[in-house]
Amino acid sequence: MSEVVASNETILVVGGGISGMTAALEAAETGKKVVLVEKRPFLGGRVTQLHKYFPKLCHPTCGLEINQRRAKMNPNLTILTMAEVTDLSGEAGNYTAKVKLSPRYVNDNCTACGECGKAVEAEFDNEFDYGMSKRKGAYLPHLMAHPMQYVIDPAIIGTDDAQKAKDACKYDAVDLEQTEQEIDFPCGAVIWATGWRPYDAAKIQPYGYDRFDNVITSVEFERMADAKGPTGGKLIRPSDGKEAKNVAFIQCAGSRDRNHLYHCSRICCMASLKQTTYVADAWGDDADVTIYYIDIRAIDRFEDFYNKVKANENVKFVKSKVANIVQDKDGNPVCRGVDTEGYNRYENPHDLVVLAIGMEPSVSADEFPVKIEINREGFIEQSSDNGGVFAAGSASDALDVNRAVQHATGAALRAIQVVNRVAGTEG
Repeated sequence: MSEVVASNETILVVGGGISGMTAALEAAETGKKVVLVEKRPFLGGRVTQLHKYFPKLCHPTCGLEINQRRAKMNPNLTILTMAEVTDLSGEAGNYTAKVKLSPRYVNDNCTACGECGKAVEAEFDNEFDYGMSKRKGAYLPHLMAHPMQYVIDPAIIGTDDAQKAKDACKYDAVDLEQTEQEIDFPCGAVIWATGWRPYDAAKIQPYGYDRFDNVITSVEFERMADAKGPTGGKLIRPSDGKEAKNVAFIQCAGSRDRNHLYHCSRICCMASLKQTTYVADAWGDDADVTIYYIDIRAIDRFEDFYNKVKANENVKFVKSKVANIVQDKDGNPVCRGVDTEGYNRYENPHDLVVLAIGMEPSVSADEFPVKIEINREGFIEQSSDNGGVFAAGSASDALDVNRAVQHATGAALRAIQVVNRVAGTEG
């Protein structure tokens, strides 16, 4: 694609996760023209990488399918994947966006038949599984990817593998001549929905994430529990493939800590409570779960879920900030610290330790292509100084899926009001 039909009544949505999709669809369904720009090869964001939602423990695929169907049916919505906004100039009602489009090396003829993937031999770490599995150099990002098209990894361009992929395609869908493009188009308002990224657990040195194979993050554990994930849904130790029945969850791993993230990420307590059910469901009475916590933040509708988990005799709660993790001769991570209720020292071995890492904004403060108000934690502040640029979802704060969707709907309304004023002025 080399051109986008747009005007100063068009709304630009940056980021195609659950918040960006919500904002884009809500605006488009009111009749507004919307351009949705997503950096990854597919829409859906981190929600696509979840095994289950809390507290209902339902799978995200249902909601994703509905949003994808809405997107396919709406003629007001233009979707650009593998795209990044590199510059935004102008003012509310009269912006010009500059967008870089990276080559997919696959065109719209693709039927996702998979023949190119079979022909290619090169393998790479699979980003969708947080590097816990491998993918081919020609790959479908995940089973419900939208658009449902393969991607050719740029690392194999110019190699025999690339030609193998092209030769294997029966639909002339592999286009090795694609190049990076840059396009400009006008828009009247911008919704910034770039979401969040997991805090880098390697920075929490006492926990040994980068030294001990059997210390993993909550997002990695989520992929492990998925039947389509790196282990086929089996809860096992990365070091030796042994069944992980004795599992520890460490809360506030890097959150509420002046050395890491100042803020509470809000989702971590509920995410760990949810993940204890994965262990309990997998191993029944053999499950042995320990949650190390400062305090459990499960209020309103989440409290019943918390109480249900607490009632499970196989789940122990230890009120303590784990001081450090060491590894014993059997490869077991050993959590060491002091129980702050009884002030007893502990040194507890586990099969697997899961770090409930916090959320930080996906875009660093110095990476924004437009001047915008950002708070100490890096999230976008609501401010009149931002003009016609509005944050949606986790670009504004650490939010769970439900609250992110609500926030994105509000952002869509504010953007609509801006372009309505443009239409009124010009009318």
